[in-house]
Amino acid sequence: MATEPQAAGDDDALSWDGDESLTAPPKLQRGWTAVGKGSEAVEVVGDESDAAVATPVAATGVSNAALIGLGVIGGIFVLYTVGWIIGGMRLQPDGELLAAGTIQYAIAAWVAAAAPAIWFATVMYLTRASKTWIRFAGLIAGVVLLVPWPFVVGGIGA
Repeated sequence: MATEPQAAGDDDALSWDGDESLTAPPKLQRGWTAVGKGSEAVEVVGDESDAAVATPVAATGVSNAALIGLGVIGGIFVLYTVGWIIGGMRLQPDGELLAAGTIQYAIAAWVAAAAPAIWFATVMYLTRASKTWIRFAGLIAGVVLLVPWPFVVGGIGA
């Protein structure tokens, strides 16, 4: 039994009327770059005013290990803040006996409690374009320097 040649209209079942997306070359906004196989056939569309909007920004990612490390160090700084608050409240009766008044002591206690958060934010801001090890060196220096000594020495007991 001989097979009959397919009619030209058999491919019509695979597309809608007016759908040229399968045969038309792919289009890309101005400012973007196509890469890979067939990228030379990509058509760039848009005018010059679209170039500023469509220009991709190069993203510099942080590795998973660095993100976990930042989370751990951030958690340490949160615990340091809690330690400074508890230690500051425990020393408050002694602080009132000093020459500094109650208001000066309260200001110093709140600045000490805010120091870990300020250190963390400052290091993150100043090292945003630096290598990861430089950022971690600054954060670890803060972990060493900002230990809440009133809490460490006195503990939570009365």
